[in-house]
Amino acid sequence: MSKFEYALFTGCTAKQSTPELLSSTLAVADKLGIKIHILEEASCCGASHLQDFDEFLAHVLNARNICYAEKLGLTMITICNTCQLNSAMTKHALDTDLELKARVNEKLAEVGLEYKGTSEIKHFLYTLIDEYGLNNIKDKVTVPLSNFNIAPFYGCHNIRSTDQHHSKTYGENSYVPTSLDELISALEGHPVDYSHKNKCCGFHVELQATHTSEVLAGNAMVDAIDNDADLMVTPCPLCHLKMDTYQDDVGKVVGRDIELPVLHMPQMVALALGCSEKEIGLNFHVQKAKQLFTEATA
Repeated sequence: MSKFEYALFTGCTAKQSTPELLSSTLAVADKLGIKIHILEEASCCGASHLQDFDEFLAHVLNARNICYAEKLGLTMITICNTCQLNSAMTKHALDTDLELKARVNEKLAEVGLEYKGTSEIKHFLYTLIDEYGLNNIKDKVTVPLSNFNIAPFYGCHNIRSTDQHHSKTYGENSYVPTSLDELISALEGHPVDYSHKNKCCGFHVELQATHTSEVLAGNAMVDAIDNDADLMVTPCPLCHLKMDTYQDDVGKVVGRDIELPVLHMPQMVALALGCSEKEIGLNFHVQKAKQLFTEATA
């Protein structure tokens, strides 16, 4: 077994709405010598919507996904804050409530599975920091991001929840998070400090409270722009979708022109590691981001 070997839970978004997230994640893994097993059998985590409708069913669904990582004997890594939250919440619930675990396993037995609790669940961001190491990543940088002021946007679900999936290295204070800032620095970029970097993007209330959603996203992007950000980076594809695809609508609500490229965290790392333009996938963005590749490699 490779020193760095993981079971990857892609979630829905990276396979459908944001294929650039998956391609850049795999490219980073290849550059760093990380062996990835994609959990092809896994399904949606419930996206924090099923959880509101049927909590038990959500636990069964997430336990089923975790079982596939357990069968491989590997840590399950995620590339979505919401997937991380829901998967980690299920693990915490089942590992601390034996009665619930038994009820969930009764349902899983119908498809020949059993949740045991043997696999850790970790966001890829914290996998890179805690296990691969920032100094080791820095040694692999071939395209320093020194031309860019980069605004880290953490999103809610990685830093506001139970503490069992936070970085073991940093502890990740919800009020003063540091992981993305440290990663940006390791890639020789310039992290932008701004007050909204740990706020909500508004994605999960887009349909119920559109105006509120636009204000939340707008406040964060305007704050980043006013602090001289050239681009924004986030570890969550749902934050990315909100920030990247709604900039015209958001700009109308907050009364500002907003043009800010928003990268997935693995895209930023892939850019610094010298991955190909196709692997990074900047052409998939709604807001123009493709020029970043030229600016970084010039």
